[in-house]
Amino acid sequence: MKPFLSFLFLVILSFSTSFSQGQTTKISGLLKSSKGETIPGANVYIKGTYDGTSSSINGEFNFETSEKGSHLLVVSAIGFKTLEKDLICEGKPLQLGLELKTAIDVLNAVNITAGAMEASDEKRSVVIKPLDIVTTAGALGSVEGALSTLPGTATVGNDGRLFVRGGDASETAIFFDGLRVGNAYGTSTAGVPTRSRFNPILFKGTFFSTGGYSAEYGQALSSALVLNTIDEPIRDQTDISLMTVGGSLSHTKVFEKQSITGTLNYTDLKPYQAIVPQNFDWERAPNNFSGELLYRNKYSKYGLLKAFVSHQNAGFNIWQKGIDQTNRGSNIDIHNSYNFANLSLKDKLGKKWTIDAGAAYSGNTDQINIDSLQIKRKTDLVHLKLKGNYFATDRFRLVSGLEGISHQYSESLIKEDLSRDYKDHLFSAFTEGDYYFSDQFVFRGGIRLEHNSLNSQFHISPRASAAYKFSPESQMSLAYGNFYQPQAKEKKVLVNDLHDARATHFIANYQFSKKGYTFRFEAFHKDYNNLISTTNQETNTSGDGFAQGFDLFYRDNATFKGWDYWVTYSFVNSQRKYGNYTTAIQPSFAPNHSASIVAKKFVNKLNSQIGGSWSWNDGLTYDNPNLAGEQESRAKDYSNLSLSWSYLPKPNLIIHFACTNVLGRENVFGYQYSNQANGDGKFASAPILQGAKRFFFIGVFFTLSKDKTANQLNNL
Repeated sequence: MKPFLSFLFLVILSFSTSFSQGQTTKISGLLKSSKGETIPGANVYIKGTYDGTSSSINGEFNFETSEKGSHLLVVSAIGFKTLEKDLICEGKPLQLGLELKTAIDVLNAVNITAGAMEASDEKRSVVIKPLDIVTTAGALGSVEGALSTLPGTATVGNDGRLFVRGGDASETAIFFDGLRVGNAYGTSTAGVPTRSRFNPILFKGTFFSTGGYSAEYGQALSSALVLNTIDEPIRDQTDISLMTVGGSLSHTKVFEKQSITGTLNYTDLKPYQAIVPQNFDWERAPNNFSGELLYRNKYSKYGLLKAFVSHQNAGFNIWQKGIDQTNRGSNIDIHNSYNFANLSLKDKLGKKWTIDAGAAYSGNTDQINIDSLQIKRKTDLVHLKLKGNYFATDRFRLVSGLEGISHQYSESLIKEDLSRDYKDHLFSAFTEGDYYFSDQFVFRGGIRLEHNSLNSQFHISPRASAAYKFSPESQMSLAYGNFYQPQAKEKKVLVNDLHDARATHFIANYQFSKKGYTFRFEAFHKDYNNLISTTNQETNTSGDGFAQGFDLFYRDNATFKGWDYWVTYSFVNSQRKYGNYTTAIQPSFAPNHSASIVAKKFVNKLNSQIGGSWSWNDGLTYDNPNLAGEQESRAKDYSNLSLSWSYLPKPNLIIHFACTNVLGRENVFGYQYSNQANGDGKFASAPILQGAKRFFFIGVFFTLSKDKTANQLNNL
C-alpha cells in the first residue's frame, strides 16, 4: 500500500507543477528613448500586482507573472512619461520593445531668454531676484533704479524713468498683476527726477522684457515691465519705517483664507533739502502722501482673488531760471492727485485650464501753474482683461485672451476757459502657443490683433521666439515681433487720428548659467516707423529710425566667498528722424555705451550687508546752436558710484545707510542756450546739472510680529 501511495503523491505533485508552469507568463523586453538610447533603472510592473522588475544598465527587463487575462504593463522612469501597455497573459512568453517619450520638466527644460529677464525665485535661469531690487546700492528702493543696472538699459540721471535700448521712457509699458498702469510715474518737470508710484516690497516677482515680448502684452515699442504682487503673506505683522525723507506705517492681518494689508506713506524732502545743498531753487520741496489697501482671498484650492487700491497726493513748487531770465526765473507749481485700483482673479477650470481675469483703473489729475498760466490735465485709463491658459499636454500650452482699454485725456487753460480732449478705445485679442519638441527645444508663436477707435486702425502683430539648449548650462534664444503704440497724448489731443507708432524687433541671445554663475550675450535690431514729426509746423507721423547693438551680462556669487556681483555693458547705435529734426539724429536719451557694476556682501560678524554700484555712460547728446547740424554735441561721460550699508542689530530691525555719487562727480546732462546770439554771433550757454551732487539716505525699518525674526524682506 505504501509504494502505491508514494507513487500517487509523485503523480499529483508532477501534475500540479506542470499545471502551475503552464499558467506562468514570461515577460521580457528592451526599453529605449525616442532618441534610441537604452533606459536603465526604469520600473516595469503589472498594474495592481507585485509582479515586476527594474530595467538593467542595458535597458533590458525580464520577469514572470502568474496572472491570467488582460492586464496593464506600467513602465516609469525619471525624466520620461509613464507608459501603460495592454497585455494578455496566457502562459506564452511575451517579448516587448518599448519606447518612452521624454517628459518635459518645467524647471529643467529650456526656456526663452531672448529679451526676457525675470526677477523671481520660481525659475532656475533668472538673472536677478526680488531681493536684489531693494538691496541694490544707488537704486534707493526704486524698481526702475535697480533694473537700470541690467543690460539693455541706459541711465539718464536727471529723469528717473526706465530707458531701454535706444527707446524713450514712454516706450516701456508697466503692468500691475497683468494689467496696464496709467501714469506709472509721479508728475514732474524738466530736470527734476521722478519715481514710480509703487513700493517694491509689494511684489514677489518682476518680469522685465527688453524687447520681443509676449503677444499677451501690447501698446509699447520697446519694453514691458510686469510687476506681480505677493499672493499670500505668511504672518500678521506691523512694519514701521522712519527715513530721512519721510516715513510709513503698514499692517498685515492674516486670516485662514484671507489677508489684508493697509499702508500709509508720507514723504517730504523739505527737511532734508534744508540741510543738503541743492542746485534746485525750491519754493516748496517735493512732498507726497499716499494710502494703500491690498486684499487677498484664497477662496478655493486654486482660486485667488486680489484687490488693490491706492490714493496719492503730491506736489512741489520750484523756480527755474532760463539763461535769458533775471531774478529767480519762472515759477512752476505742480499739484498731483492719483488714484489706482486693480482687481485680479486666478483659478483652475478642470484638469487642463486655468483662467486669469482682471480690471484696473488709473486716474491722474495735474494742476500746473507756470507763473500766471494755469493748466489742468486729466487722464483716465480703464483696462479689462480675460485670459485662458490651456495645458494640452506637458509639451504644448496655449494662452488666449481678450482685453479692452479705454483712455480719456483732457487739458485746459483755466483762466482762458479753453479746453480740448479725446476718448480712445482699444480692443485686442491675442493667442500664443508654446510647443516643447523636447527638453532642449521650444518654439513660441503668437499673434495679437488690435483695433483703435480714434484713428480706426487695425493692427496684426505677429510674435515668434524659440530656444535651444545645448547642455544643462547653455542655451540660445531668438525672438521676433511687431509692436504698436499710440502717440503721446499731448500730440493726439492736437491731431486725433494720428497713426500709431510701430517697431519691429529682432533679437538673438546666448545664456550660460550654472550654480553661482550667469553669463548672457544678446544682440538686437529695432526698426521704427510712424514716429511723430513736427517739421514745417505740421504734426504728422512721417518719422522713422532704428536702434541696434548688443548687451553683455555676467553675474557671479561663487568665486569670492560671501560676495555677489554682476557686471553689464550695453552698446546702442540709435538714429531717429523725428520731432522737429529734419535729419536722422542720435536721441538725447540714448548713449552709445553704458556699463554698470553691482556688488554686495553680507558680513556675519557685523550683522551687515555692504553694497556698492557704479553706473557709467559715454554722455548724452544735445543740440548746440553755435555749431552746424542737429544734435551734434555730446556732454561729458556720466559716472555715479553709490554705496550702501544695511545693519541688522536684531532680526526684526534694519538700519540702512546709502549715498549716491559718493565721489561728488559733477555730471552734465546737456546745455541750455540763450534765445538770441550775442554781439559775437554766439549763443550763451549754461550746463544742465544734477539737482544735488550726492543724495544721502538713512532709514530705520522695524517689524512687530509674534515671530520676532520677521522683517520687511521676509516675503520677497
